[in-house]
Amino acid sequence: MYDLKGKVALVTGSGRHKGLGEAMAKRLAKEGASILITDIGSEKGDQFSAQHVGLSDEMEAIVGEINDGGGTAQAVVCDVTDENSVSAAVDQAVEKFGRLDIMVNNAGIGYLMTDILTLEQRDWDAVLNVNLRGVFFGIKHAAKQMIAQGDGGRIINIASQAAKHGFAGAAAYVSSKHGIVGLTRTAALEFAANKITVNSICPNHVTTGLGDWQNKHFSAVQDKSEDGYLEAMRSRIPLGRVGLTSDIANMCAFLCSEQASYVTGQNLDVSGGEEMH
Repeated sequence: MYDLKGKVALVTGSGRHKGLGEAMAKRLAKEGASILITDIGSEKGDQFSAQHVGLSDEMEAIVGEINDGGGTAQAVVCDVTDENSVSAAVDQAVEKFGRLDIMVNNAGIGYLMTDILTLEQRDWDAVLNVNLRGVFFGIKHAAKQMIAQGDGGRIINIASQAAKHGFAGAAAYVSSKHGIVGLTRTAALEFAANKITVNSICPNHVTTGLGDWQNKHFSAVQDKSEDGYLEAMRSRIPLGRVGLTSDIANMCAFLCSEQASYVTGQNLDVSGGEEMH
């Protein structure tokens, strides 16, 4: 559908099966882009456990699946909270594939959730550092490379339905995603003269590996069965189903294409009609 042959894409947080990052990376590879898969690679304390992060073996497995399917991909460990690590990942994309055309800032924490009165500073900091500071680093260093190349580029930030309104028990997450909206708009203004478009995608619930954890967590918090929690969710969505990873990957592919060359500074709802603003 979209011709991305000759393009190079770096997708952060793309080292877990069933994740949005994997789905977007595979879709961009299907459209012909060369892909740099990045994730944190290893556990780092209780905030970054194996249950929630992309480990090196899984990153390499996803790379193998892309390459076996006729695409081109390599993996690089990247901690998005570390500016030097993000800068190095961009350098690796250029070293391995010659350039960088697409930056997808997908890495995020959606599992350190509790009410404000019990939210600890260390968890607040972890969520904001990954979800917002990490996006800032990704935008900054991708834009530097794209400006040096001189022929534009695409930056896609993964925000959330939580970028549009509040959710009880998710103060840090909601704050970080609201921040992405403002950061996206500002970056779009700053880089428009360089023909770099900057947009964010705002999914509603998608049952990824993280989404499955959220289903269990919030159904317990609300004293509902998991099936009851999901049914209540579906009832709020005009199209009558929760999101799929492919829904987000489709929007990402469009925004990366020439067909979206006049779209920038937008925070686009992909929510089956649950969000309309």
